[in-house]
Amino acid sequence: MSDKKTVIAFDLYGTLLSTESIAKELARHFGNEKAQSVATLWRRYQLEYTFRMNSMLLYKPFSQITNTSLRHAISEHKLALSEADIESAMEAYNSLSAFPDALIGLGYLAKDSETNAYVFSNGTNEMVSSSVQSSPELSSFKGLFKELITVDDVKHYKPHPKVYEHLVREVRGGVEKKDCENVWLVSGNPFDVVGARHAGLMTCWVDRSKGGWNDTLGDLASGGPHLVVEGVDAAVREIKRVSKD
Repeated sequence: MSDKKTVIAFDLYGTLLSTESIAKELARHFGNEKAQSVATLWRRYQLEYTFRMNSMLLYKPFSQITNTSLRHAISEHKLALSEADIESAMEAYNSLSAFPDALIGLGYLAKDSETNAYVFSNGTNEMVSSSVQSSPELSSFKGLFKELITVDDVKHYKPHPKVYEHLVREVRGGVEKKDCENVWLVSGNPFDVVGARHAGLMTCWVDRSKGGWNDTLGDLASGGPHLVVEGVDAAVREIKRVSKD
């Protein structure tokens, strides 16, 4: 039976959790400056690999992609880590720090019986579950999420249309246009927002850098975000406001 409450599906990496916070683990080996640079490149290749694999019709678990992209970033910096240290970095990736605004926003939802919250991620089921359970701050909200939805079941990565169909099917029980009504994606990743909008979802982009929406690929697809905010807290407030209109 379809649940017609407002649905908010939160992207995990880069929206609720800061991928840059992994630099603290890397700094133990490389120092702060190089650690920041490696962390940035790690994230860049992590995403790039998923895009390339979508185009190649190839799927490997996100844990493998995260491991391989770390090795790529380290190699490009002419640095090295032992296998044990790589394993430690991978474990640390499952306990990333949450953004403060995300915690405030989730706090709003904890008092809201009219909205169902989900996590929707490229991560494997194990990675996402571990991240929600192990994040020092996010773990206190683990009971808030109705479900942790990942791309593992469809073997594609965002922004492939099948992953958004999977999301809607999980939260509404179908994939018709009516099933997408009042289903929101909240993400800090423009590629995710454009993909979700093209698939028929409502979208809210978290612009923490306050640089404004500059991704014009939406002009060639179905448009950019319905809402632009500066934090997850504002996303929750705005979605609740427009959902009542």
